[in-house]
Amino acid sequence: MTEEPDRHPVNGLDDVVHQRVRLGILTVAHEARRVEFGFLRTALGLTAGNLSQHLAVLEKAGLVEIEKGYEGRRARTWLSLTPAGDRALRDEVTQLKRLIQLIEQGGSATP
Repeated sequence: MTEEPDRHPVNGLDDVVHQRVRLGILTVAHEARRVEFGFLRTALGLTAGNLSQHLAVLEKAGLVEIEKGYEGRRARTWLSLTPAGDRALRDEVTQLKRLIQLIEQGGSATP
């Protein structure tokens, strides 16, 4: 039986979330609940400029909230997932699990 193209799990992947760096940002933010920019930059091995660009995409999509402030005399930037970001990450993981199951079982993409 042939699958309808829109039923395949790969079509459920979100291009904003699925990009490797952005998926990493969302995952670390999910684990930490609130994460400091410098920690995230180091953890993901990114330059400050590259991380800033990815954060701008996620913030524009409403998936992260960015908070700027001070810790002592040092300027800091923190980010956290929004409820929409948490849902988007969970949906992405669900679609990835469906893809893995499809590959491992060698079967159909329908549930």
